[in-house]
Amino acid sequence: MAELLNNYIAGERVAGRGDGTTLTDPVTGEALVRVSSEGVDLHAAFDYARTHGGAALRALTYAARAAQLSEIAKLLQAHRDDYYAISLANSGTTKNDSAVDIDGGIFTLSYYAKLGATLGDVHALRDGSAVSLSKDQTFKSQHVLTPKRGVALFINAFNFPSWGLWEKAAPALLSGVPVIVKPATSTAWLTQRMVADVVDAGILPAGAISVICGSSAGLLDQIDAYDVVSFTGSAETAAKLRAHRAFVTRGARLNVEADSLNSAILAADAAPGTAAFDLFIKEVVGEMTVKSGQKCTAIRRAFVPKEYLGAAADALVAKLSAVTVGNPRNESVRMGSLVSREQYDAVRAGIASLREEARLAFDGSQVQLVDADPAIAACVAPHLFVIDDASSAVRVHEVEVFGPVATLCGYKVATADSRLEESQAVELARRGQGSLVASVYSNDDVRLARIALELADTHGRVHAISPSVAQSQTGHGNVMPMSLHGGPGRAGGGEELGGLRALNFYHRRAAVQGPAASIDALTEPTGKVEI
Repeated sequence: MAELLNNYIAGERVAGRGDGTTLTDPVTGEALVRVSSEGVDLHAAFDYARTHGGAALRALTYAARAAQLSEIAKLLQAHRDDYYAISLANSGTTKNDSAVDIDGGIFTLSYYAKLGATLGDVHALRDGSAVSLSKDQTFKSQHVLTPKRGVALFINAFNFPSWGLWEKAAPALLSGVPVIVKPATSTAWLTQRMVADVVDAGILPAGAISVICGSSAGLLDQIDAYDVVSFTGSAETAAKLRAHRAFVTRGARLNVEADSLNSAILAADAAPGTAAFDLFIKEVVGEMTVKSGQKCTAIRRAFVPKEYLGAAADALVAKLSAVTVGNPRNESVRMGSLVSREQYDAVRAGIASLREEARLAFDGSQVQLVDADPAIAACVAPHLFVIDDASSAVRVHEVEVFGPVATLCGYKVATADSRLEESQAVELARRGQGSLVASVYSNDDVRLARIALELADTHGRVHAISPSVAQSQTGHGNVMPMSLHGGPGRAGGGEELGGLRALNFYHRRAAVQGPAASIDALTEPTGKVEI
């Protein structure tokens, strides 16, 4: 029987009872390790995190906590080879795809370590400047930010077991809030190993970071008024979470990142043969194939002027035809597997749904897998759909297929006297009912700005690309810690990252009114921050 991984709670290793759930290699079907949270004392875990981990973190300054993040990043960097091996075995990812998750997580940690060092040796932060409440300037008001006196619970998704942990944990720990992470069961091994390495190294105070692998049953029952919960997953599950008494009655904070039908828009000026057209094609193919399309930010709908539809489809098909799919242990393979046969079945069902209203321009079911048994492996080759007129489509704007699947949609370019030729493309993008990201491709930087502002009200991030940034742009789907990650409506309404803005979720804002001398003594000048 496969090894049973430990949970890390209350400053101790704790093994769950029973056989647990076996994690498998999604390419070969081989049993890897087991996880179980059965019998774990959740009350003790949360209480210890609050009373020991939280108190110890808050006793440190922001600069001191930032230094701990830096040490964690160095530790993880030293164990990268181990993490890559786990990612290959448990997630079925190529080396390049593993880097997005593992190196992306380490980079985010390092970024917040450097950012936190600028906050100084203080225990609270000023929010803005003091304001006088009296004519003689002796009585003032100052808004301050202090760390939440609770725990941060992360209920994470299966696609980013490393980055999904550290993009949340870095700002939480920097803020002085202890972390309990519940990774998605199917890919929990990498998260568990990273937390185990950090705990064993003794970088953080005991109870500052915990991991519970297995069932999530009972976790929300432990949430108190001063706790925060960050959830990444389906909109259906998010709706159930929002109805829990922890949020309805106790008023705990909840941040949600849910489904997202992200878009890419080819501007009217980006005709076939132009540099912007080529950038669009390259990005759509990349977003379909990186991580096998298992990214919350991946392009699901690509909008092009109707007159460019045929050329765009031909260009995409030509590039997709060159993508090798199968066992990532074979160096010729460019795209690995989905994380499980369960996800395989879900993607196949989504493809069947889209076929009801769109035609297949590239049918991945005809692709021969490399070193992988199609009856066992969770491999799905890219599928490209085409819809001539997306204004009459329904499913393409409602069904998110979480895999290497995208739909190329035609839009009608507005008349020359219209303020925005791409107005229909913007309207179609909005039919996603709120998305994490949309990208726009044009040869005209000013045109990009106009389109970006039109998209901003329904998207968390707008990625605007012209040939002038072809070599420096960071990619449609890459979430950078400097920029906001989250989106309105269907995307969950949450906000993560965005530099210092990420700290807001883990702080309480309060107004202190008092004598000018008291206000001046609240924090040192280095503790002033706007978030």
